[in-house]
Amino acid sequence: MEKKEKFFWADQIADQIIKENKGKGIFVCASGIGVSGTLHIGNFRDAITTDLVVKALENKKKKVKFIYSWDDYDRFRKVPANIPETYKKYLGMPVSEVPAPSGKGKYAEYFEKQFEKSLKKVGVSPKFTSQSKMYKNCKYASLIKLAIDKRKEIMEILNKYRKEPLKENWYPIMIYCEKCKKDFTKILNVNGYEIEYECSCGFKNKFDYRKKGILKLVWRVDWPMRWFYEKLDFEPGGADLGAAGGSMMTSDEIVKKIFKYDAPLHTYYEFIRLKGVGNKISGSTGNALTIDDVLEIYEPEILRYLFVGTKPKTNFNISFDNDVIKIYEEYDSLERKYYNKEANPQEKRIYELSKIKITKNKPKKTSFRHLITLIQIGKVKSLDNESKKRSEKVKNWLDKYASNDMKFEIQEKVDVKLTEKEKQVLIALKESLAVKDFNEDELFNEFYNLSKGFGMKTKEFFEISYRVLINKSKGPRLASLILAVGKEKIIKLLEQIK
Repeated sequence: MEKKEKFFWADQIADQIIKENKGKGIFVCASGIGVSGTLHIGNFRDAITTDLVVKALENKKKKVKFIYSWDDYDRFRKVPANIPETYKKYLGMPVSEVPAPSGKGKYAEYFEKQFEKSLKKVGVSPKFTSQSKMYKNCKYASLIKLAIDKRKEIMEILNKYRKEPLKENWYPIMIYCEKCKKDFTKILNVNGYEIEYECSCGFKNKFDYRKKGILKLVWRVDWPMRWFYEKLDFEPGGADLGAAGGSMMTSDEIVKKIFKYDAPLHTYYEFIRLKGVGNKISGSTGNALTIDDVLEIYEPEILRYLFVGTKPKTNFNISFDNDVIKIYEEYDSLERKYYNKEANPQEKRIYELSKIKITKNKPKKTSFRHLITLIQIGKVKSLDNESKKRSEKVKNWLDKYASNDMKFEIQEKVDVKLTEKEKQVLIALKESLAVKDFNEDELFNEFYNLSKGFGMKTKEFFEISYRVLINKSKGPRLASLILAVGKEKIIKLLEQIK
């Protein structure tokens, strides 16, 4: 059997990290995000990509540190659509200082805690780091001084990719005013660790940034500085960051030339799309689905499966339309193959990394498709616990996203016009059900025999059956529907046909 490493992208990245950092005792992997507003399912790709590489390293018996950075010392740039317009008065403040929409606590922390809880539900458990706290506690003071001292060299790197060069008085820092807490400030003088500034609010002061953490490196310098500080080995990034002249490229140059550290290994990921709900995914607009929103429909393992089974550089959809059924069926099929020892090395790896916890025995679950029927005929009380949990996902899907052709109600009386031949074939179906107990395959074959016997196309038989049973021209698998409802109830309905 070929080694599993050849079959899975995260194992390949882990092998490369080990190769490029020979002799290192603890490998450091990172992920992170700015907190502009609601943290959505698109942000999850950054975290899950790192998580899978971390798990691949751990599977190779390596010690790993997984850092998740909250970039919560960034400025509040824009008021999202789901935040009151009155928040415009906070523009320019660090998001860690803006009040939370709930009225309790701070803006950044409000969204961070929601995301942290969601990540835990899907088996992602990094060490969370607040950049606001790091800067306020002056942890980066010596590295900030290095960046200021070498600002001309940094400018030279950045100017290579700019249409307009940075001004000669540019500094790689931003300062938050001690009075208004906003970054509408201007640097007047820099002398070692002492900076003099003035703010548009009229406040003016000098401070030592070893003692007062009211400044922050600009993004394209902050990022590589942290790579050096954390001794980072791996961090993914969105495809836009990896573009020519993008922040990943400039950070790679800055970390090597300014901080004398080799850039960590990167992998770039494409953005995901939502199918069945519209494609707009943006935290700053407020129009976004969170991890919890997606978990209303998908089990945690299946959400992981969607990302595990797709290479980061590949676009894919998270579906909320009828494709949800197909995705559940694919996952259930993979699970059966895994426990029946029929999975190939790649499938085995994908399943193991999708699961939060591997169980000795195969979990017992009713299929998503069959639950669609059971829920709508009111037969969920007798389900086992795992199937009941899944049925909640099905209920949510039926309520929010399912198309009308997936929704039905068993009729109490026959209320459709039937031709004589249609009456006869349905009476024959009633008689067949009365004299024999069918399994699903046998019942399907009986449909075929009845259609043929009455000179009717199978499609016509299905259509008239659905019209009588659920007042629709199509619906769930007919044999499955009849068996789930119970043949006694179906016989009673068909007895109305004379």
